[in-house]
Order: sequence, then structure tokens, then C-alpha cells
Amino acid sequence: MSKKPNRRRAAAVLAAAVAVWGPAGLAAAPAARAEVVDVAYRCKTKIGDRNAVSPVDITAERRGNGYAITMTFDKGVSDSPVELPKGVMTPRAELVLGGADSGTVKVTGTPNAAAIPAMTPIRIGTLTGTYTPKKDGTVTFTAGLLTVHALGMDAALCTPGDKPAPSLSLTVTGVSADPPAAPGALPGGELPRTGGTSATTALGLLGGTVLLGGAGGLLWLTRRPRPARR
Repeated sequence: MSKKPNRRRAAAVLAAAVAVWGPAGLAAAPAARAEVVDVAYRCKTKIGDRNAVSPVDITAERRGNGYAITMTFDKGVSDSPVELPKGVMTPRAELVLGGADSGTVKVTGTPNAAAIPAMTPIRIGTLTGTYTPKKDGTVTFTAGLLTVHALGMDAALCTPGDKPAPSLSLTVTGVSADPPAAPGALPGGELPRTGGTSATTALGLLGGTVLLGGAGGLLWLTRRPRPARR
């Protein structure tokens, strides 16, 4: 004789499994979604215009009240007509903010660790910077102007074409707002002076009154008429 399944027990087990998975699933939800985006750069260089496409990856890591931003290039965007010795090339870029924020974030790379031969692609590598959010919300990061500084000058200015898609979508939470001012506070946080006279002012007025009263008494004593002579 086959046993019938205990539906109540099965339902309880399923509910417990959902309860255990639910918080873990929420906790595991990514706060940042990054995508490698092919960015078509149009570069103005000292040897003429150059076009290049480079996959760009942007990531963020929470650091205190802000985020450490990393921008990585998989390919070079321009060639150098001459050999670049070690340490003479430094890239920098701007990331365009969108969504819950606006403006740009600046990221900077490190000087080239090895010499770059002439007429070979300049490897940009990794650029880093810091982003400090102003409020909660979803912020997007899109590749902006890229500058290659070499031999003491901006050797290449590269602008993304065709409006590239964001490389990073960051969900910002837990941004502390400024504490509200006390009711009736004046600009600068000073409370308005209302009601009676403060204790300090009252003591000052009292001291002045006593001083004046003492001087008046002294004056009255010095000018008191002398008794008539007999």
C-alpha cells in the first residue's frame, strides 16, 4: 500500500527553502553592473588624425564614503612616431556621469613602465580615480575624453564617437545627508534670539545698575548739605 505524500510537510519544507534563499538572493544582488564596451576613439595627434576602437571596462569598489574607480583599456588608441622612453607617457581620462548624478570623474594612469617603440600602439593600461556620490540612486559611467600626455605635451586628444553606451551602472546606497537644521534656525545654524533677556545680559544690566546706584549714593553723600550752625 503506497503512502500518500504529506502535502503540509512538503509545503513547509518549500516555505523554509524560500525563506533561506530569499535574503541570500537579495544580499547577492550586484550593486554594480559592468560591461566591456567597444569605444571608437577619434584622436587628434601631432602627426595627424587617428581612429581606433578599444574595449573599455569600468569597475567600482566601495571605499569609505566613496568609490575607487578603475578604467581599463584592452587595446592602444594611437601610435607614436618616435620611441617613447620609459616613464615619459601618462594617460588620463574623463568619465561622464549619468542617471542620478552628472558631471565627470577624472581617472589617471601611471607612466609607462617600459619604452614604447616608434610606430607601435600606445598601451593605455589601467587608470584609477575616486568618485564621491552626493545622493542615493543609480549612476552610470561612460568613457569620455582621453588624453595621452607624452614628452611634456598632450600628444593625443581622443574623443569617443557614436555616443558609446555606459560601461558601468552603479547603485549608490547609504549616502548620509546633512542633518536638518533646528526649527527656526538662522542661516549658519544660529538660533534666533527670542523671549526674555539672556542670563548673561541680565547679569550685565544688574551689575551696571548696582554700579550706577553706588555712584549716585556716593554723590549724594558728598553733596549732602551741612547742618546749620548755632
